[in-house]
Amino acid sequence: MEAETSMAADLLSKLRAQDTAKRTIERALDSDRVHHAYLFAGPDGVGKELAAFGLAQALVCEKRGSTEQGGLFGAAAPLLRACGECSACQRAVPREEERRPIHPDIVVLERGLYTPQQIGRRTPETQDISIDQVRTLVLTRAAYAPHEGRAKVFVIRRVEELSVSAANALLKTLEEPGARTHFILLTSQPDALLPTILSRTLRVRFAPLPDDLVAEILQTGGVASARAQEVARLSGGSAATGVMLADPDESEAREAFVTRALEAVAAKGIEPALALAEEAKKAKDELAGRIAALATALSDQAARAAKNGSNEAEALTLRGRFALAALEHLAGNGAPQLVVEAMVMRMRAV
Repeated sequence: MEAETSMAADLLSKLRAQDTAKRTIERALDSDRVHHAYLFAGPDGVGKELAAFGLAQALVCEKRGSTEQGGLFGAAAPLLRACGECSACQRAVPREEERRPIHPDIVVLERGLYTPQQIGRRTPETQDISIDQVRTLVLTRAAYAPHEGRAKVFVIRRVEELSVSAANALLKTLEEPGARTHFILLTSQPDALLPTILSRTLRVRFAPLPDDLVAEILQTGGVASARAQEVARLSGGSAATGVMLADPDESEAREAFVTRALEAVAAKGIEPALALAEEAKKAKDELAGRIAALATALSDQAARAAKNGSNEAEALTLRGRFALAALEHLAGNGAPQLVVEAMVMRMRAV
């Protein structure tokens, strides 16, 4: 889960530092004009998933649309958001151990979330979200009304991982869904999606979180204040990245990567650079945090060099920019080995 989802209250009320996205969702709910297909786009760990299940929760809420006291002078006013208390609202919250809700009308698609037997495959999904998952979870259900009658919501995590055949199989349903059927697609890489997917969805943008909020989240999770502040600077505005970086084992691995990268830049031969790039393939999920740490280390070195009047400041600053460029290439689905190799080679040329 990229955001915490406890069983209390409505989930949208817990969304922080995403005022624009939250207003878009709440305006749609308040006007009862919820789009049939949303693309929630932004970095991982900033609240996209919390918002997705918050919207799904509101759509299936048993009390939404009913009247309650609280309007002007005590007049009855319709409830337009999730109540957060009814059975449907409680069942709309993903259970941590299963990563999906137990509500029958909220369906989650994600690579590897289901066993091969559950989606009619012989082998596990290791590379992408297969067409088997789309057929089993979406196409076979698309023609039927919501089980409990209010709404049917499909949430697709990391939608950029849809195989081409799975994406194509989804298109018609995405364009012409049944009544009271909604799709919420989550991605940190919108540019990696097929144009046909992009054209059929309404994009809602999610921004990186402020460093102080990331630090607060980490401290709530038990990370010491000084450590939380340090990690937040490296997190790129992602609480999920912050949690990963705060892990002692990952911290050690990150520091080792920075040391080896700097040694590879300074080495006479290119062998250390090639070895570092080769190993990058094995740490794809952690690589962004490690490169971010390298960029920060180079920035700190450049600042010290400038303060001391050293002529190395300009070279160190340029190398830091190469690290930031590598992060962009990685976010654009660049191959980890090639991204690291190109980054170190460019730094060596300075």
